[in-house]
Order: sequence, then C-alpha cells, then structure tokens
Amino acid sequence: MKNASLLIHPEELSYKWIDRMVAHKIPTLGLHPVGGLKTDETFANLLKTLEQPEFRAMVDDAIEKGLKIEYEMHVIRYLLPASEFDAHPDWFRMNDQGERVSDFNFCASNEEALDFVAERAAEVAKKLYRGSNRYFMWLDDSKNTACHCPKCREFSPSDQQLIILNRMLARLQKDNPDAELAYLAYHDCIKAPTKVKPIKGIFVEYAPISRDFHRPLCESEQSEPLEALIALFGKTGAKALDYWYDNSLFSKWKKPPVHFEVDAEVLHADFAYYRSLGFEDIGCFACYLGKDYEDLYGEEPDISEFAKAYYTE
Repeated sequence: MKNASLLIHPEELSYKWIDRMVAHKIPTLGLHPVGGLKTDETFANLLKTLEQPEFRAMVDDAIEKGLKIEYEMHVIRYLLPASEFDAHPDWFRMNDQGERVSDFNFCASNEEALDFVAERAAEVAKKLYRGSNRYFMWLDDSKNTACHCPKCREFSPSDQQLIILNRMLARLQKDNPDAELAYLAYHDCIKAPTKVKPIKGIFVEYAPISRDFHRPLCESEQSEPLEALIALFGKTGAKALDYWYDNSLFSKWKKPPVHFEVDAEVLHADFAYYRSLGFEDIGCFACYLGKDYEDLYGEEPDISEFAKAYYTE
C-alpha cells in the first residue's frame, strides 16, 4: 500500500498532532474543513487560515518532519456562490419540482457554469499551501441534490459528478500537468457512473458514510458498488476514506465530543478487505480529537491501531 492518511479539522491542527502522526509513521495528514450545510463558509475560513504565518509554520513543520499534506473538502457552494443566481439562474440545478434553486451543487449540463467552476477550482488550487498534486474538491455535502433539468436528468448523480470533475481536472492540469482529482463515491454518488468515463487523472475515493461502523464492511451491502468503482476508475491511486476514528460522526457533529474508543476488530478487517480489492491509499476521518478532547478526558487520542493496520501486510 502506497499511502495512508488521517483527516482532521484545520482548527484541530497542532504540533502535538503532527508529532503523533510522525511517531506512528502515518505518512499523510489531511486537512478537512467542517462539512454540512455551511461548507462555503468553512472552506473560506480555511483559505483565510492558510494565509496566517502561525498556521503555515505548522504545515512547514509537518512537511519538514516527512509528512505529506492534503486538503479534502466540499467546495461547490464556494466555487459557485449563491450570489450568482440572480444573474445566471440557468447555472444552478433544477430540483425535482422543475425549479432552479441555488441551494446545492449546480447544473452539470451548463457549459458556462462548468467553465466558471473549473476556473475557480484552478484559483483555489494555488491557495492550498504546500498541498500535494492530488486534489480533493468534492461536491456539496448533501443528498438528493443532483440537477433534474431536461439535459441532466438523463445522467445519474454519479455521472453528473464525473462531468463536473472531468472539466475541473482538465483546467487544473493546464497549470499543473501532474494534477489528479478525486471522484468521491459518497451519498448519492456511491455507485459508479455508467454513461461518463473519467479522463486520465481522476481516481476513486470511496467514503461509505451509511455503513454499519461496528460490522466489517465486507459483510455489508455498502460494499456492493466497490467492484464497479474499481473497474471504472482502476486501482492506481484508489483511495478508501473511512470513519473508524471520526469522533465528529460519533459525537453527532456536536460539541463537546464524546469519549472515543476505536473498534479495532472492524478497523483491521476493513484494512485487509480494502487491500484485497487493490486500494493503494486508505484514509480515515479523525475529527473531534483535538485539544478540547484531551482537556475533557485527560488523554491523547490513540491512533496506534490505525498505524498497526497500515503496517500489517
């Protein structure tokens, strides 16, 4: 396996987290702005944070100690702001009542909207301080928010996502020929596209948020899309993004965080399963395990089981 990563919220980054990752030899630290209904705001806050010398110093420290930094985030609400709706309502999605709405995602059949979003993505890529060539610019964190216009309704949510990503990556590669971009298999897009093919550089990132977190994935119906996803996108660069350490999820996305213990048996079983399918990269959310967690419970989050699973062949 080529890579493994833990994702934390930017505000949880600390020198302690960096040293913890280094001590356990986990190669990549992911920074993930809070998801949900206000991702335009949380991502904008990340960009402001990345301009702060103190934060950049922590990123520099992580990289100097051998870690790779990646940024993974829901960005469409930021890339195409709702403020554009009055001037360009046709850029936005049509809901299943036939109304153009500016709530989530956008019209994947509108060429101007695709170019606008792709250009904004290229601008964002330049601001991701010392990030890798692998980009994770996800659709909005929502369900049932594909476009239902006459052109788009012929495409599944998965196909609509891939139309958008292909345009984004083509633009990113004009500035960075080595750029790659994740197709997030998540929510309505958990199944593989069937009508649209990925351009070179699109890789799959499988995030089964609806799974049973205390039952090995191989025993779950949530694993059914995996064969088709790997067949379409290939194994090269394929990433599984799971939730074994996602204390934000287990805390139901509300602070204060609950006390956390990883289900080590499921973690190890899932690692072995992902490996058997050919995934080259395994990541996991590890949010709500920052300083406030340590202050509450008087202990550091124990990420040793993740490291053991990564280094167990």
